[in-house]
Amino acid sequence: MQAAWMIAAALFFALMSVCIKFASPYFSPLEIVCYRGAIGIVFMWAWARSRKVSLRTQVPMMHVWRNIVGVSALSAWFYAIAHLPLGTAMTLNYMSGVWVAAFLVGGTLLMGRIADIRRQGPLVLAVMAGFAGVVMMLRPTLAQNQLFAGLIGLLSGLMSALAYLQVAALGRVGEPEARTVFYFSVGAALAGAVGMQFFELHRLDTVQALWLLPVGVLAALGQLCMTRAYTRGATMIVANLQYSGIVFAALFGLLWFDDQIPLIGWLGMATIIASGIVATFLRARALPQPPAEEH
Repeated sequence: MQAAWMIAAALFFALMSVCIKFASPYFSPLEIVCYRGAIGIVFMWAWARSRKVSLRTQVPMMHVWRNIVGVSALSAWFYAIAHLPLGTAMTLNYMSGVWVAAFLVGGTLLMGRIADIRRQGPLVLAVMAGFAGVVMMLRPTLAQNQLFAGLIGLLSGLMSALAYLQVAALGRVGEPEARTVFYFSVGAALAGAVGMQFFELHRLDTVQALWLLPVGVLAALGQLCMTRAYTRGATMIVANLQYSGIVFAALFGLLWFDDQIPLIGWLGMATIIASGIVATFLRARALPQPPAEEH
């Protein structure tokens, strides 16, 4: 059942990215983050109330850290969606699995455990393959003067890796999914509201503003499904199933936006997916505990 939750989350996030793509010519990324959070607050408050889930938390600082990294990842991802082909933006965001493996390798190096590094040779190769895939994906963005957006998309994957680990950690201490998603929505709304004060504000009484409603609802549904998958499922399986979102996004990009990705970009996408899956399996063998508990 946890597998179905993650696939559903991937589909919801892919559909959300479609709505963001339609809304991005009319609203800045920070505006979309703010409205996405505000709609999520209402949706998750109603959900928690219907499930009789208390929103009072005993671990507020864990939510604060989750919001810092999560909202940073969200803002970077929305910017990438607005400026890159949908499949490219989704793939760079889903580099999180490779980043987690890179954290493991880097931590081992810092601790000077050379013998462990030798045993982790296949994991090191998987991480290197993942970044080789990034280079392949960024070459088309460079040719189209989209390198900055590509780097922002890569940053979103880095921050997402930290956010996913914190989501799993919240689950370990018993935080319900509804509470975790509610506080993330609060963080997104507040951060977006503050950030958008420094940029031009756009009117909400237009037909284009209707795209903001499904962004918020789909995001809340995706967060809820993802949180349930990570807190109740096997982290390794769940982390691999998230890559189905890349397939959904690439198909939607072809269908609705006529996204043109060169062959090297598709090869880079496939390399990142493969390296992410391999890295997840190897990481599970290297670590006796879930990665969330290591942080």
